[in-house]
Amino acid sequence: MTETQTSDRRFVDADMTLARQQGRWSAFWDQFRENRMAVAGLVIFAAFFAAALAGLALTSGADPVLNPSTIRLREKLRPPLSAASHGALRPEQMPAGGRYLLGTDDLGRDVFARMMQGAWVSLTVGFVAVGISIAIGIFLGGIAGYYGQTTVALHHVMGVLLPLAGMILAGSATAAGLLMAVAGIIWLIAGVLLPDSPGPVKALTVPLMTVDALIMRLVDIMLCFPSFFLILTVVALLPASLYNIMIVIGLTSWMGTTRFVRAEFLSLREQDFVAAARALGVNELHIIFLHMMPNAIAPVLVSATLGIASAILTEAGLSFLGFGVPPPHATWGNILSDGKRFIFDAPWLTFAPGIVILLVVLAFNLFGEGLRDVLNPRLRERH
Repeated sequence: MTETQTSDRRFVDADMTLARQQGRWSAFWDQFRENRMAVAGLVIFAAFFAAALAGLALTSGADPVLNPSTIRLREKLRPPLSAASHGALRPEQMPAGGRYLLGTDDLGRDVFARMMQGAWVSLTVGFVAVGISIAIGIFLGGIAGYYGQTTVALHHVMGVLLPLAGMILAGSATAAGLLMAVAGIIWLIAGVLLPDSPGPVKALTVPLMTVDALIMRLVDIMLCFPSFFLILTVVALLPASLYNIMIVIGLTSWMGTTRFVRAEFLSLREQDFVAAARALGVNELHIIFLHMMPNAIAPVLVSATLGIASAILTEAGLSFLGFGVPPPHATWGNILSDGKRFIFDAPWLTFAPGIVILLVVLAFNLFGEGLRDVLNPRLRERH
């Protein structure tokens, strides 16, 4: 075969691969748009994403177009679409367009500007928290599914728990934390290097359970705690911060993803393409991340979509209770909390954030349900 023929064959193969990919995406979209509720959820999600980006651009900077922190005591509790009093306000206090689109609160702050800022906060919390939970879930679920039958000895458990406890204690009791970390490292090294020694060291190598059993029991323990109250307790002990909120929500919501990934890996581990990759001597990390993970990602996408809605709702609940993002940041939860005192005098303070939270969470749930129906062949055949 000449060089020209080889090059032509390569181009033909590339065109066929591209055509297959385009055909898959086209079939996916055709099936997805049959579900009108899922399409409506996607549209609302796109509008929310655009509003969050616009909120970031319009409420940031030294001289923002929409200033959510400007106080106008003479303009407090103004109804939606009311015009600003030009004579009572300085030029820098005037709202954009000269009107309060969603009214003002008890301090005269523009509710529309605060809602726009809160959209970016909710989007950030939702995506970052879900990113953390997805990363943890994929890691633990992949280990449980692929290395599930590997046994765990006592020195493995203690070698992980002692340094972890040391890092946790290092913030309040540095000496005790460092001591525990060093003890854990020594424990782990002794169990690995001296497996045949008599006495206590030999006991370190006694198998306790499989990796799968260890991870799934950890999942069961985490699921025993009511998630919201666990988050509330941790947030109450930590300094008020947007980053703490995102991290805590992410660290307490990885269990569902772990179960999904583990179930997919248990199924994929015995497939022919995985056995062929092992027979060819392919690195296990390549098998996990290049061969198995792309085939296990479908339920993770659905879990992530539903998790974003849950994270937004959790952040709103924490802010409503006063444990969420601290001032001066405006969030939908603290706008709702501020408005509950004026529910009869200024109902727009409650209705505006409440309706938006309802629509956004409902949109994510509908979009996630639509993704699940399309990505699951059994559910697709049922419809």
